[in-house]
Amino acid sequence: MMTMGSMMSWKQVTRGVALLGVVGALVAVPARVEAQPSLVILVRHGEKQPTPANDPSLSEAGVARAEALEKALTGVTPGTIVVSATKRTAETAAVVAKRTGVTPTVIALTGAHVKNVADAVMKTSGVVLVVGHSNTVPAIVTALGGAKLPDLCDSSYATMFVVQPARDGRPTQVLTSSYGAPDAPGATTCAAMPAR
Repeated sequence: MMTMGSMMSWKQVTRGVALLGVVGALVAVPARVEAQPSLVILVRHGEKQPTPANDPSLSEAGVARAEALEKALTGVTPGTIVVSATKRTAETAAVVAKRTGVTPTVIALTGAHVKNVADAVMKTSGVVLVVGHSNTVPAIVTALGGAKLPDLCDSSYATMFVVQPARDGRPTQVLTSSYGAPDAPGATTCAAMPAR
């Protein structure tokens, strides 16, 4: 039987079906009166075009990953979607946003970006989808109460974090999974990479 600690890793055992089973179980936790998300799903934007360097759109593989994100979240309806002020995060969230009718909240990539995202997430209720970057997604997980995590590798796009914030004396729960096309071999064992 699988249990969740304050941090656990789960690699594509039964991918979509098992992930949705865990997500469904976490969403079923009764909500408290004050605003707090029941579940936060965090992913990095999909694969991007090489140019322009400052704000590229998704590549063909990135568009496929955005569609895979929608499939991975079948049966889960985020009531809030948070993206950065970049095309690649907005485009990654677009398929889910279209299905749910949720207009994404855009948070500027400033020095306080991670804190601003975490603060915005914690003021919501229900399920929240956050689409960020290789260096912001792990930091947001930490800001939401998870363990300190390294940045994602520059070639890593398949990682998904599912966070259940601390509630009723229980610590924050974090599940690490993957979705869509698997990352290339070695994509999760890089040295420190520049922010993307």
